[in-house]
Amino acid sequence: MFAVVLLGHGGVRAAADDNLAARVIILANRDDPDSVRIARHYAEVRGVPEENLIALKMPLVEAIGWREFVATIWTPLLDRLVATKWIDAIPMALTDAVGRQKMAPYQHRIAALVVCRGVPLKIGHDPALYSDVLPFTRRAEFKTNAGCVDAELSLLALPNYPINAFVPNPLFQNDRPSAIELNQVVKVARLDGPTAEQANALVDLAVAAERTGLLGRAYVDLGRNDDVGDPWLEKTTQQLAELHFDLSVDREPGTFAATARCDAPVLYFGWYSGNVDGPFTLPGFRFPPGAIALHIHSYSAASLRNANSGWTAPLVARGVTATVGNVHEPYLQFTHQPHLLLRALGRGWTLVDAGYYALTALSWQAVLIGDPLYRPFAVSSDEQWRQFERLPPKLAGYAVLRRMRELDAADRRTEATALAVSVQRAAPTLAVGVALATRLRDAGNTDGAGNALGFLATLPGFEPMEWALAREAALLLQSCGRSARALEVWRVLLAPVALPRELRVAWLPDARNCAVAAHETSLAQSWDAEFSALTATDKH
Repeated sequence: MFAVVLLGHGGVRAAADDNLAARVIILANRDDPDSVRIARHYAEVRGVPEENLIALKMPLVEAIGWREFVATIWTPLLDRLVATKWIDAIPMALTDAVGRQKMAPYQHRIAALVVCRGVPLKIGHDPALYSDVLPFTRRAEFKTNAGCVDAELSLLALPNYPINAFVPNPLFQNDRPSAIELNQVVKVARLDGPTAEQANALVDLAVAAERTGLLGRAYVDLGRNDDVGDPWLEKTTQQLAELHFDLSVDREPGTFAATARCDAPVLYFGWYSGNVDGPFTLPGFRFPPGAIALHIHSYSAASLRNANSGWTAPLVARGVTATVGNVHEPYLQFTHQPHLLLRALGRGWTLVDAGYYALTALSWQAVLIGDPLYRPFAVSSDEQWRQFERLPPKLAGYAVLRRMRELDAADRRTEATALAVSVQRAAPTLAVGVALATRLRDAGNTDGAGNALGFLATLPGFEPMEWALAREAALLLQSCGRSARALEVWRVLLAPVALPRELRVAWLPDARNCAVAAHETSLAQSWDAEFSALTATDKH
Protein backbone atom coordinates (compact mmCIF):
# COMPACT_ATOMS: atom_id res chain seq x y z
CA MET A 1 0.00 0.00 0.00
CA PHE A 2 1.35 3.39 -1.01
CA ALA A 3 0.82 6.72 0.74
CA VAL A 4 -0.52 9.75 -1.10
CA VAL A 5 -0.39 13.32 0.21
CA LEU A 6 -3.68 15.22 0.58
CA LEU A 7 -5.37 17.80 2.79
CA GLY A 8 -8.18 17.17 5.29
CA HIS A 9 -11.13 19.20 6.58
CA GLY A 10 -11.88 20.70 9.99
CA GLY A 11 -14.90 21.71 12.05
CA VAL A 12 -17.12 20.48 14.88
CA ARG A 13 -19.80 17.76 14.66
CA ALA A 14 -23.54 18.37 14.82
CA ALA A 15 -25.67 17.03 17.67
CA ALA A 16 -26.97 13.45 17.52
CA ASP A 17 -30.61 12.65 16.73
CA ASP A 18 -32.49 10.78 19.46
CA ASN A 19 -34.72 8.86 17.02
CA LEU A 20 -32.17 7.48 14.61
CA ALA A 21 -33.84 4.09 14.01
CA ALA A 22 -36.85 5.77 12.40
CA ARG A 23 -34.50 7.38 9.88
CA VAL A 24 -32.60 4.21 8.93
CA ILE A 25 -33.09 2.71 5.45
CA ILE A 26 -32.32 -0.99 4.97
CA LEU A 27 -31.31 -2.31 1.53
CA ALA A 28 -31.56 -6.01 0.67
CA ASN A 29 -31.33 -8.21 -2.41
CA ARG A 30 -34.84 -9.45 -3.19
CA ASP A 31 -33.45 -12.55 -4.93
CA ASP A 32 -31.42 -13.60 -1.89
CA PRO A 33 -33.58 -14.99 0.96
CA ASP A 34 -30.72 -14.57 3.45
CA SER A 35 -30.37 -10.91 2.49
CA VAL A 36 -34.05 -10.27 3.20
CA ARG A 37 -33.86 -12.26 6.44
CA ILE A 38 -30.89 -10.17 7.66
CA ALA A 39 -32.76 -6.99 6.79
CA ARG A 40 -35.85 -8.06 8.69
CA HIS A 41 -33.80 -9.13 11.70
CA TYR A 42 -32.04 -5.80 11.83
CA ALA A 43 -35.32 -3.93 11.58
CA GLU A 44 -36.81 -5.99 14.41
CA VAL A 45 -33.84 -5.61 16.76
CA ARG A 46 -33.36 -1.88 16.20
CA GLY A 47 -37.00 -0.92 15.78
CA VAL A 48 -36.69 0.27 12.18
CA PRO A 49 -40.14 0.76 10.57
CA GLU A 50 -40.99 -2.00 8.09
CA GLU A 51 -41.63 0.53 5.34
CA ASN A 52 -37.96 1.54 5.56
CA LEU A 53 -36.89 -1.84 4.18
CA ILE A 54 -36.17 -1.78 0.43
CA ALA A 55 -35.62 -5.09 -1.38
CA LEU A 56 -34.49 -4.82 -5.00
CA LYS A 57 -33.77 -7.42 -7.64
CA MET A 58 -29.96 -7.58 -7.97
CA PRO A 59 -27.26 -9.91 -9.28
CA LEU A 60 -26.23 -12.66 -6.85
CA VAL A 61 -22.52 -11.79 -7.02
CA GLU A 62 -20.04 -9.68 -5.05
CA ALA A 63 -18.46 -7.93 -8.05
CA ILE A 64 -20.44 -6.13 -10.75
CA GLY A 65 -19.88 -3.60 -13.53
CA TRP A 66 -20.86 0.06 -13.54
CA ARG A 67 -23.81 -0.22 -15.90
CA GLU A 68 -25.20 -3.17 -13.97
CA PHE A 69 -24.73 -1.25 -10.71
CA VAL A 70 -26.61 1.76 -12.06
CA ALA A 71 -29.43 -0.32 -13.57
CA THR A 72 -30.05 -2.70 -10.65
CA ILE A 73 -29.04 -0.74 -7.55
CA TRP A 74 -28.42 3.00 -8.00
CA THR A 75 -31.40 3.95 -10.17
CA PRO A 76 -34.15 1.87 -8.51
CA LEU A 77 -32.93 2.79 -5.02
CA LEU A 78 -32.65 6.51 -5.77
CA ASP A 79 -36.05 6.50 -7.48
CA ARG A 80 -37.62 4.95 -4.38
CA LEU A 81 -35.89 7.34 -2.00
CA VAL A 82 -36.92 10.39 -4.03
CA ALA A 83 -40.51 9.16 -4.44
CA THR A 84 -40.87 8.62 -0.69
CA LYS A 85 -39.20 11.96 0.13
CA TRP A 86 -36.19 10.46 1.91
CA ILE A 87 -34.18 12.50 -0.58
CA ASP A 88 -35.62 15.81 -1.73
CA ALA A 89 -34.56 16.31 -5.34
CA ILE A 90 -35.92 17.60 -8.62
CA PRO A 91 -35.54 14.94 -11.35
CA MET A 92 -34.46 16.03 -14.83
CA ALA A 93 -35.13 14.48 -18.23
CA LEU A 94 -31.41 13.89 -18.81
CA THR A 95 -28.96 11.13 -18.00
CA ASP A 96 -25.20 11.28 -17.55
CA ALA A 97 -22.55 9.17 -19.31
CA VAL A 98 -23.03 6.34 -16.80
CA GLY A 99 -26.79 6.22 -17.33
CA ARG A 100 -27.79 7.94 -14.08
CA GLN A 101 -30.78 10.29 -14.27
CA LYS A 102 -29.71 13.82 -13.53
CA MET A 103 -31.26 15.37 -10.45
CA ALA A 104 -31.05 18.59 -8.46
CA PRO A 105 -31.02 17.46 -4.79
CA TYR A 106 -31.22 19.86 -1.86
CA GLN A 107 -31.56 17.72 1.28
CA HIS A 108 -32.14 14.22 2.69
CA ARG A 109 -33.30 12.83 6.04
CA ILE A 110 -31.50 9.45 6.09
CA ALA A 111 -29.57 8.79 9.31
CA ALA A 112 -27.97 5.63 7.89
CA LEU A 113 -28.30 3.20 5.01
CA VAL A 114 -27.85 -0.44 6.06
CA VAL A 115 -26.64 -2.63 3.19
CA CYS A 116 -27.30 -6.32 3.80
CA ARG A 117 -25.32 -9.36 2.70
CA GLY A 118 -26.42 -10.29 -0.82
CA VAL A 119 -26.11 -6.76 -2.14
CA PRO A 120 -23.03 -6.68 -4.43
CA LEU A 121 -19.88 -5.42 -2.72
CA LYS A 122 -17.65 -3.86 -5.39
CA ILE A 123 -17.59 -2.39 -8.88
CA GLY A 124 -14.91 -3.19 -11.45
CA HIS A 125 -13.10 -0.63 -13.56
CA ASP A 126 -14.82 0.14 -16.87
CA PRO A 127 -12.32 1.68 -19.35
CA ALA A 128 -15.16 2.81 -21.61
CA LEU A 129 -16.45 5.08 -18.83
CA TYR A 130 -13.10 6.54 -17.88
CA SER A 131 -12.35 10.24 -18.28
CA ASP A 132 -9.98 12.52 -16.40
CA VAL A 133 -11.18 14.33 -13.27
CA LEU A 134 -8.63 17.02 -12.63
CA PRO A 135 -6.74 17.57 -10.44
CA PHE A 136 -7.21 14.07 -8.97
CA THR A 137 -6.41 12.00 -12.06
CA ARG A 138 -3.08 13.71 -12.63
CA ARG A 139 -1.82 10.86 -10.46
CA ALA A 140 -1.77 7.44 -12.11
CA GLU A 141 -3.15 5.81 -8.92
CA PHE A 142 -6.52 7.51 -9.42
CA LYS A 143 -7.06 6.79 -13.12
CA THR A 144 -9.76 4.25 -12.29
CA ASN A 145 -13.47 4.04 -11.65
CA ALA A 146 -13.26 0.79 -9.69
CA GLY A 147 -14.90 1.22 -6.32
CA CYS A 148 -16.97 -0.07 -3.43
CA VAL A 149 -20.75 -0.24 -3.85
CA ASP A 150 -21.28 1.26 -0.39
CA ALA A 151 -18.86 4.11 -1.09
CA GLU A 152 -20.84 4.99 -4.21
CA LEU A 153 -24.16 4.81 -2.38
CA SER A 154 -22.75 7.35 0.07
CA LEU A 155 -23.33 9.90 -2.71
CA LEU A 156 -26.96 9.10 -3.49
CA ALA A 157 -27.86 12.63 -2.41
CA LEU A 158 -25.13 14.07 -4.63
CA PRO A 159 -25.97 12.43 -7.97
CA ASN A 160 -24.00 12.98 -11.17
CA TYR A 161 -20.67 13.24 -9.40
CA PRO A 162 -17.76 11.99 -11.55
CA ILE A 163 -17.20 8.28 -11.03
CA ASN A 164 -13.47 8.34 -11.81
CA ALA A 165 -10.95 8.87 -9.01
CA PHE A 166 -12.60 9.81 -5.69
CA VAL A 167 -14.79 12.46 -4.10
CA PRO A 168 -13.42 14.23 -0.98
CA ASN A 169 -15.52 13.41 2.08
CA PRO A 170 -16.92 16.62 3.61
CA LEU A 171 -17.43 14.82 6.95
CA PHE A 172 -13.78 13.78 7.31
CA GLN A 173 -12.44 14.96 10.67
CA ASN A 174 -15.35 17.41 10.73
CA ASP A 175 -16.54 17.87 14.32
CA ARG A 176 -19.51 20.08 13.44
CA PRO A 177 -20.53 19.69 9.80
CA SER A 178 -22.93 22.22 8.32
CA ALA A 179 -26.36 21.27 7.04
CA ILE A 180 -25.01 21.56 3.49
CA GLU A 181 -22.17 19.13 4.26
CA LEU A 182 -24.48 16.65 6.01
CA ASN A 183 -26.89 16.69 3.08
CA GLN A 184 -24.11 15.72 0.66
CA VAL A 185 -23.49 12.33 2.29
CA VAL A 186 -25.66 9.28 2.99
CA LYS A 187 -23.83 7.31 5.68
CA VAL A 188 -23.64 3.61 4.82
CA ALA A 189 -22.74 0.54 6.87
CA ARG A 190 -22.94 -3.10 5.81
CA LEU A 191 -24.12 -6.26 7.57
CA ASP A 192 -22.06 -8.88 5.77
CA GLY A 193 -19.68 -11.77 6.34
CA PRO A 194 -18.77 -15.30 5.28
CA THR A 195 -22.16 -16.64 6.42
CA ALA A 196 -25.60 -15.13 6.80
CA GLU A 197 -25.59 -16.06 10.48
CA GLN A 198 -22.36 -14.14 11.06
CA ALA A 199 -23.78 -11.10 9.26
CA ASN A 200 -26.98 -11.38 11.26
CA ALA A 201 -25.02 -11.53 14.53
CA LEU A 202 -23.47 -8.10 14.02
CA VAL A 203 -26.49 -6.29 15.42
CA ASP A 204 -27.00 -8.81 18.26
CA LEU A 205 -23.39 -8.40 19.38
CA ALA A 206 -23.72 -4.62 19.23
CA VAL A 207 -26.84 -4.59 21.37
CA ALA A 208 -25.27 -6.96 23.91
CA ALA A 209 -22.19 -4.74 24.24
CA GLU A 210 -24.29 -1.61 24.62
CA ARG A 211 -25.84 -3.14 27.74
CA THR A 212 -22.53 -3.83 29.50
CA GLY A 213 -20.02 -1.49 27.91
CA LEU A 214 -16.84 -2.81 26.31
CA LEU A 215 -15.27 -5.69 28.26
CA GLY A 216 -11.80 -6.85 27.29
CA ARG A 217 -8.27 -5.69 26.53
CA ALA A 218 -6.80 -3.49 23.80
CA TYR A 219 -4.09 -4.49 21.31
CA VAL A 220 -2.09 -2.34 18.90
CA ASP A 221 0.26 -3.88 16.34
CA LEU A 222 2.54 -1.36 14.62
CA GLY A 223 6.24 -1.24 13.79
CA ARG A 224 6.27 -1.04 10.00
CA ASN A 225 8.49 2.06 10.15
CA ASP A 226 6.04 4.03 8.04
CA ASP A 227 5.81 7.78 8.62
CA VAL A 228 2.03 7.84 8.08
CA GLY A 229 0.60 4.59 9.40
CA ASP A 230 2.77 4.16 12.48
CA PRO A 231 1.94 7.64 13.84
CA TRP A 232 -1.77 6.84 13.39
CA LEU A 233 -1.33 3.74 15.51
CA GLU A 234 0.83 5.53 18.08
CA LYS A 235 -2.01 8.05 18.53
CA THR A 236 -4.41 5.12 18.83
CA THR A 237 -2.20 3.64 21.54
CA GLN A 238 -2.24 6.91 23.47
CA GLN A 239 -6.03 7.14 23.23
CA LEU A 240 -6.47 3.57 24.47
CA ALA A 241 -4.25 4.35 27.46
CA GLU A 242 -6.33 7.46 28.18
CA LEU A 243 -9.45 5.28 28.06
CA HIS A 244 -7.69 3.09 30.68
CA PHE A 245 -7.90 -0.22 28.82
CA ASP A 246 -5.39 -2.88 29.76
CA LEU A 247 -3.12 -2.74 26.74
CA SER A 248 -0.57 -4.70 24.71
CA VAL A 249 1.48 -2.89 22.07
CA ASP A 250 3.81 -4.59 19.59
CA ARG A 251 6.32 -2.25 17.93
CA GLU A 252 8.41 -5.02 16.39
CA PRO A 253 8.38 -5.72 12.62
CA GLY A 254 5.69 -8.14 11.54
CA THR A 255 2.29 -8.84 13.08
CA PHE A 256 1.45 -10.34 16.46
CA ALA A 257 2.85 -13.86 16.70
CA ALA A 258 0.52 -16.76 17.40
CA THR A 259 2.26 -17.01 20.78
CA ALA A 260 1.40 -13.42 21.75
CA ARG A 261 -1.09 -12.66 24.45
CA CYS A 262 -4.51 -11.99 22.89
CA ASP A 263 -7.18 -12.70 25.49
CA ALA A 264 -10.50 -10.84 25.13
CA PRO A 265 -9.38 -8.46 22.34
CA VAL A 266 -12.29 -6.04 22.49
CA LEU A 267 -10.18 -3.40 20.70
CA TYR A 268 -7.60 -4.33 18.05
CA PHE A 269 -5.77 -2.05 15.61
CA GLY A 270 -2.96 -3.34 13.43
CA TRP A 271 -1.20 -3.70 10.10
CA TYR A 272 0.25 -4.99 7.63
CA SER A 273 -0.37 -8.56 6.51
CA GLY A 274 -2.27 -9.87 3.50
CA ASN A 275 -4.29 -12.50 5.34
CA VAL A 276 -5.44 -13.03 8.91
CA ASP A 277 -2.63 -14.51 11.00
CA GLY A 278 -1.15 -14.72 14.48
CA PRO A 279 -3.35 -15.50 17.50
CA PHE A 280 -6.50 -14.87 15.45
CA THR A 281 -5.91 -18.18 13.67
CA LEU A 282 -5.81 -20.26 16.86
CA PRO A 283 -8.47 -22.99 16.97
CA GLY A 284 -11.69 -21.72 18.50
CA PHE A 285 -10.54 -18.09 18.66
CA ARG A 286 -13.43 -15.66 19.32
CA PHE A 287 -13.68 -11.94 19.91
CA PRO A 288 -15.75 -10.80 22.89
CA PRO A 289 -19.11 -9.12 22.21
CA GLY A 290 -18.76 -5.55 21.02
CA ALA A 291 -15.22 -5.97 19.69
CA ILE A 292 -13.94 -3.30 17.30
CA ALA A 293 -11.06 -4.55 15.19
CA LEU A 294 -9.33 -3.31 12.07
CA HIS A 295 -6.25 -4.36 10.16
CA ILE A 296 -4.97 -1.88 7.60
CA HIS A 297 -4.34 -3.65 4.31
CA SER A 298 -4.99 -2.78 0.68
CA TYR A 299 -7.33 -5.65 -0.17
CA SER A 300 -8.59 -6.53 3.30
CA ALA A 301 -12.19 -6.73 2.02
CA ALA A 302 -11.63 -7.90 -1.56
CA SER A 303 -14.26 -10.54 -0.68
CA LEU A 304 -16.43 -11.00 2.38
CA ARG A 305 -17.12 -14.67 1.77
CA ASN A 306 -13.87 -16.40 2.81
CA ALA A 307 -13.30 -16.79 6.56
CA ASN A 308 -9.53 -17.10 6.09
CA SER A 309 -8.75 -14.68 3.25
CA GLY A 310 -7.93 -11.04 3.83
CA TRP A 311 -8.88 -9.54 7.18
CA THR A 312 -12.39 -8.11 7.13
CA ALA A 313 -14.29 -11.35 6.53
CA PRO A 314 -12.08 -13.40 8.91
CA LEU A 315 -12.62 -10.85 11.69
CA VAL A 316 -16.40 -11.08 11.23
CA ALA A 317 -16.18 -14.88 11.16
CA ARG A 318 -14.39 -14.79 14.52
CA GLY A 319 -17.08 -12.73 16.17
CA VAL A 320 -16.03 -9.13 15.72
CA THR A 321 -18.84 -6.57 16.05
CA ALA A 322 -17.43 -3.75 13.92
CA THR A 323 -14.62 -3.54 11.38
CA VAL A 324 -13.58 -1.86 8.13
CA GLY A 325 -11.82 -2.89 4.94
CA ASN A 326 -10.93 -2.04 1.35
CA VAL A 327 -12.31 -3.76 -1.75
CA HIS A 328 -9.55 -2.54 -4.12
CA GLU A 329 -6.21 -0.74 -3.59
CA PRO A 330 -7.14 2.42 -1.61
CA TYR A 331 -3.71 3.97 -0.90
CA LEU A 332 -2.97 4.57 2.73
CA GLN A 333 -4.53 7.97 3.45
CA PHE A 334 -7.80 6.78 1.91
CA THR A 335 -8.33 4.02 4.46
CA HIS A 336 -10.24 4.51 7.70
CA GLN A 337 -7.78 6.20 10.06
CA PRO A 338 -7.79 4.21 13.32
CA HIS A 339 -7.05 7.06 15.71
CA LEU A 340 -9.88 9.15 14.25
CA LEU A 341 -12.31 6.22 14.37
CA LEU A 342 -11.43 5.60 18.03
CA ARG A 343 -11.58 9.30 18.87
CA ALA A 344 -15.14 9.57 17.56
CA LEU A 345 -16.31 6.31 19.12
CA GLY A 346 -14.80 7.34 22.45
CA ARG A 347 -16.97 10.45 22.38
CA GLY A 348 -20.05 8.23 22.28
CA TRP A 349 -20.74 8.55 18.55
CA THR A 350 -22.42 5.84 16.54
CA LEU A 351 -20.31 3.53 14.43
CA VAL A 352 -21.51 5.07 11.17
CA ASP A 353 -20.80 8.62 12.32
CA ALA A 354 -17.34 7.60 13.50
CA GLY A 355 -16.67 5.72 10.26
CA TYR A 356 -17.31 8.80 8.13
CA TYR A 357 -15.36 11.03 10.51
CA ALA A 358 -12.32 8.77 9.98
CA LEU A 359 -12.50 8.45 6.18
CA THR A 360 -10.96 10.90 3.71
CA ALA A 361 -12.69 9.96 0.45
CA LEU A 362 -15.99 8.68 -0.91
CA SER A 363 -16.65 6.99 -4.26
CA TRP A 364 -13.54 4.94 -3.49
CA GLN A 365 -12.61 1.60 -1.89
CA ALA A 366 -13.51 1.58 1.83
CA VAL A 367 -16.33 -0.42 3.41
CA LEU A 368 -17.69 -0.17 6.97
CA ILE A 369 -18.96 -3.41 8.50
CA GLY A 370 -21.34 -3.47 11.46
CA ASP A 371 -24.52 -2.00 12.89
CA PRO A 372 -24.45 1.72 12.02
CA LEU A 373 -26.28 2.60 15.25
CA TYR A 374 -23.79 0.75 17.44
CA ARG A 375 -22.41 2.93 20.24
CA PRO A 376 -19.59 0.94 21.90
CA PHE A 377 -19.02 3.65 24.50
CA ALA A 378 -22.68 4.23 25.31
CA VAL A 379 -21.94 2.85 28.80
CA SER A 380 -19.22 4.79 30.61
CA SER A 381 -16.55 3.12 32.68
CA ASP A 382 -18.21 4.41 35.86
CA GLU A 383 -21.60 3.02 34.80
CA GLN A 384 -19.99 -0.28 33.93
CA TRP A 385 -18.37 -0.47 37.33
CA ARG A 386 -21.65 0.32 39.11
CA GLN A 387 -23.23 -2.73 37.45
CA PHE A 388 -20.20 -4.96 38.03
CA GLU A 389 -22.24 -7.70 39.73
CA ARG A 390 -24.34 -8.09 36.58
CA LEU A 391 -21.45 -8.37 34.13
CA PRO A 392 -20.75 -11.71 32.39
CA PRO A 393 -18.45 -13.65 34.77
CA LYS A 394 -15.97 -14.61 32.04
CA LEU A 395 -15.41 -10.97 31.11
CA ALA A 396 -16.00 -9.13 34.38
CA GLY A 397 -12.32 -9.34 35.26
CA TYR A 398 -11.52 -6.95 32.42
CA ALA A 399 -13.71 -4.29 34.05
CA VAL A 400 -11.50 -4.78 37.11
CA LEU A 401 -8.35 -4.27 35.05
CA ARG A 402 -9.77 -1.07 33.58
CA ARG A 403 -10.75 0.18 37.04
CA MET A 404 -7.24 -0.57 38.31
CA ARG A 405 -5.79 1.48 35.45
CA GLU A 406 -8.06 4.38 36.34
CA LEU A 407 -6.97 4.22 39.97
CA ASP A 408 -3.31 4.05 38.95
CA ALA A 409 -3.78 7.12 36.75
CA ALA A 410 -5.23 8.95 39.78
CA ASP A 411 -2.13 7.98 41.81
CA ARG A 412 -4.15 5.50 43.91
CA ARG A 413 -2.06 2.39 43.29
CA THR A 414 -2.57 0.98 46.78
CA GLU A 415 -6.33 1.17 46.29
CA ALA A 416 -5.99 -0.52 42.90
CA THR A 417 -4.04 -3.40 44.42
CA ALA A 418 -6.55 -3.77 47.24
CA LEU A 419 -9.36 -3.88 44.68
CA ALA A 420 -7.68 -6.71 42.78
CA VAL A 421 -7.09 -8.66 46.00
CA SER A 422 -10.73 -8.26 47.03
CA VAL A 423 -12.12 -9.30 43.64
CA GLN A 424 -9.81 -12.31 43.39
CA ARG A 425 -10.96 -13.61 46.75
CA ALA A 426 -14.59 -13.50 45.63
CA ALA A 427 -14.36 -14.57 41.99
CA PRO A 428 -10.81 -15.15 40.71
CA THR A 429 -10.00 -14.77 37.04
CA LEU A 430 -6.82 -15.50 35.13
CA ALA A 431 -6.45 -11.96 33.75
CA VAL A 432 -6.79 -10.23 37.13
CA GLY A 433 -4.64 -12.89 38.79
CA VAL A 434 -1.75 -12.28 36.39
CA ALA A 435 -2.09 -8.50 36.72
CA LEU A 436 -2.10 -8.71 40.54
CA ALA A 437 0.77 -11.19 40.69
CA THR A 438 2.88 -9.03 38.36
CA ARG A 439 2.16 -5.95 40.48
CA LEU A 440 3.06 -7.71 43.75
CA ARG A 441 6.21 -9.32 42.36
CA ASP A 442 7.43 -6.02 40.94
CA ALA A 443 6.88 -4.49 44.39
CA GLY A 444 9.11 -7.19 45.93
CA ASN A 445 6.27 -9.27 47.40
CA THR A 446 7.02 -12.62 45.77
CA ASP A 447 5.03 -14.62 48.33
CA GLY A 448 1.97 -12.47 47.70
CA ALA A 449 2.48 -12.82 43.95
CA GLY A 450 2.63 -16.59 44.20
CA ASN A 451 -0.47 -16.68 46.38
CA ALA A 452 -2.35 -14.49 43.90
CA LEU A 453 -2.09 -17.31 41.36
CA GLY A 454 -2.87 -20.14 43.75
CA PHE A 455 -6.38 -20.51 42.32
CA LEU A 456 -4.91 -21.84 39.05
CA ALA A 457 -4.72 -25.30 40.57
CA THR A 458 -8.52 -25.45 40.49
CA LEU A 459 -8.84 -24.71 36.77
CA PRO A 460 -9.51 -27.73 34.51
CA GLY A 461 -8.06 -26.07 31.41
CA PHE A 462 -7.63 -22.90 29.40
CA GLU A 463 -9.45 -21.55 26.36
CA PRO A 464 -7.34 -20.86 23.24
CA MET A 465 -7.45 -17.11 23.88
CA GLU A 466 -6.00 -17.77 27.35
CA TRP A 467 -3.09 -19.98 26.31
CA ALA A 468 -0.51 -17.18 26.14
CA LEU A 469 -1.82 -15.70 29.38
CA ALA A 470 -1.55 -19.10 31.09
CA ARG A 471 2.07 -19.33 29.94
CA GLU A 472 2.64 -15.89 31.48
CA ALA A 473 1.11 -17.14 34.73
CA ALA A 474 3.41 -20.19 34.76
CA LEU A 475 6.49 -18.02 34.24
CA LEU A 476 5.33 -15.70 37.01
CA LEU A 477 4.89 -18.57 39.43
CA GLN A 478 8.35 -19.91 38.66
CA SER A 479 9.90 -16.45 39.11
CA CYS A 480 8.29 -16.35 42.57
CA GLY A 481 9.85 -19.66 43.59
CA ARG A 482 6.69 -21.71 42.99
CA SER A 483 8.09 -24.13 40.42
CA ALA A 484 5.89 -27.02 41.49
CA ARG A 485 2.76 -24.91 41.13
CA ALA A 486 4.02 -23.55 37.80
CA LEU A 487 4.56 -27.09 36.61
CA GLU A 488 0.89 -27.88 37.17
CA VAL A 489 -0.01 -24.97 34.91
CA TRP A 490 2.36 -26.27 32.24
CA ARG A 491 0.80 -29.74 32.45
CA VAL A 492 -2.66 -28.32 31.81
CA LEU A 493 -1.45 -25.92 29.12
CA LEU A 494 0.43 -28.54 27.12
CA ALA A 495 -2.27 -31.20 27.45
CA PRO A 496 -4.70 -30.14 24.67
CA VAL A 497 -4.06 -31.91 21.39
CA ALA A 498 -5.41 -28.76 19.71
CA LEU A 499 -2.45 -26.71 20.92
CA PRO A 500 -0.73 -25.81 17.61
CA ARG A 501 2.79 -26.98 16.82
CA GLU A 502 4.05 -23.38 16.70
CA LEU A 503 3.03 -22.85 20.31
CA ARG A 504 4.37 -26.19 21.50
CA VAL A 505 7.76 -25.53 19.91
CA ALA A 506 7.92 -22.06 21.46
CA TRP A 507 6.82 -23.10 24.94
CA LEU A 508 8.24 -26.59 25.51
CA PRO A 509 11.71 -25.23 26.48
CA ASP A 510 10.12 -23.09 29.21
CA ALA A 511 8.08 -26.04 30.43
CA ARG A 512 11.15 -28.26 30.41
CA ASN A 513 13.13 -25.71 32.47
CA CYS A 514 10.28 -25.53 34.96
CA ALA A 515 10.25 -29.33 35.30
CA VAL A 516 13.99 -29.28 35.99
CA ALA A 517 13.53 -26.59 38.65
CA ALA A 518 10.73 -28.66 40.22
CA HIS A 519 13.00 -31.78 40.22
CA GLU A 520 10.67 -33.63 37.85
CA THR A 521 13.46 -35.19 35.81
CA SER A 522 11.40 -37.69 33.82
CA LEU A 523 8.89 -35.05 32.78
CA ALA A 524 11.73 -32.73 31.75
CA GLN A 525 13.19 -35.50 29.62
CA SER A 526 9.79 -36.25 28.08
CA TRP A 527 9.26 -32.62 27.07
CA ASP A 528 12.83 -32.42 25.83
CA ALA A 529 12.22 -35.42 23.61
CA GLU A 530 8.96 -33.98 22.30
CA PHE A 531 10.71 -30.72 21.45
CA SER A 532 13.48 -32.56 19.60
CA ALA A 533 10.94 -34.58 17.61
CA LEU A 534 8.95 -31.49 16.66
CA THR A 535 12.00 -29.56 15.50
CA ALA A 536 13.84 -32.42 13.82
CA THR A 537 12.26 -31.66 10.45
CA ASP A 538 13.29 -27.99 10.76
CA LYS A 539 16.97 -28.99 10.68
CA HIS A 540 16.79 -30.64 7.27
